Amino acid sequence: MAVSKHKWTFLSRFRAGAYSWKVSRLACQRFREAVTEIKKVTKKDLLIGAEGAVRLMEKIWPALEHVDSSSGALGSAVNKTLDDLIPIVVNAPADEKTRNNWLDRLWQAMEDDGVDYLSSVGDRWGELCGSPEVAGRWAEELAPMLRSC
Repeated sequence: MAVSKHKWTFLSRFRAGAYSWKVSRLACQRFREAVTEIKKVTKKDLLIGAEGAVRLMEKIWPALEHVDSSSGALGSAVNKTLDDLIPIVVNAPADEKTRNNWLDRLWQAMEDDGVDYLSSVGDRWGELCGSPEVAGRWAEELAPMLRSC
């Protein structure tokens, strides 16, 4: 099941280094706009909406890497965004190839995340896997790494 292309408006607003250290307010606003766009598309097509959600999650750390998040507002905005987006990905009727692609991309985004913005993605990893079989495969893959810690 291939996910068709959609021209996402939010992508240009979340490019790497898009925000400087003092623009957390603008970044928070852009998150609200992105979630609105993704939810609107999701009403028409769950798969395209889920693809948009994954793409935004991939962009969070590169876009926010230089932003001062000491006030906590940015972290709250990211958490709210993820609370809105994760169920879209969980509920998307993706085939195994598509879901595995999303999971690989989300895992890479979590590894690259410098301040744990995506911690709730990891917390809900089992749900994001979409099935016990996929979750089991991830558990088997991750178990040796955890044992070595």
